[in-house]
Amino acid sequence: MMNRFALALATAAALTVTTTPTAVAAGGTDTSRAAAERAAVYRATARYHRHSEAVKAGYVPDRYCVADPAGTGSLGYPHFNHSLDNSVDPARPTALFYEDDGHGGKRLTGVEWVVFDRDGSLATDDDRPSLLGKPFTGPQRGRFPGQPVHYALHLWLWKKNPRGAFEPFNPAVRCLPGTTRPKPHTP
Repeated sequence: MMNRFALALATAAALTVTTTPTAVAAGGTDTSRAAAERAAVYRATARYHRHSEAVKAGYVPDRYCVADPAGTGSLGYPHFNHSLDNSVDPARPTALFYEDDGHGGKRLTGVEWVVFDRDGSLATDDDRPSLLGKPFTGPQRGRFPGQPVHYALHLWLWKKNPRGAFEPFNPAVRCLPGTTRPKPHTP
């Protein structure tokens, strides 16, 4: 029986596709480029199914699971490698997302790229990046102290998101009770 890591590597290898450079979908998206970029993400992140490999590569685990404030799904446990902030390289995402695997470990579910807004203004978006045939969302305020106005692109590569592969939160990813960041007490 093939283990999950070997299966991930086999999947990544199988996704190394070659398509004609002229394949353009309605709306002007170069589907061959998007497919090649997606294959690069699979190849680059397959090794991170071993949680220890992600940590060794500089992805710092958040000890809390991040739930959707609307109450429908979550990001799971983000692992950021801030040396990869501003990357638009499909093989170098800024963050990896994990969920509890039910056996005391973590299972890789998705990735995210974060690119800082050049002028730091929420009112302009002339520097919006794109990857995988999709424009990044934003500009948006930083999510933690010190994070500048930025753009983000989520990809639920390793776990299907019923809302879509590029949606920020995944209803198929759940935070276990007691794993989310405690809310600050207000008097």
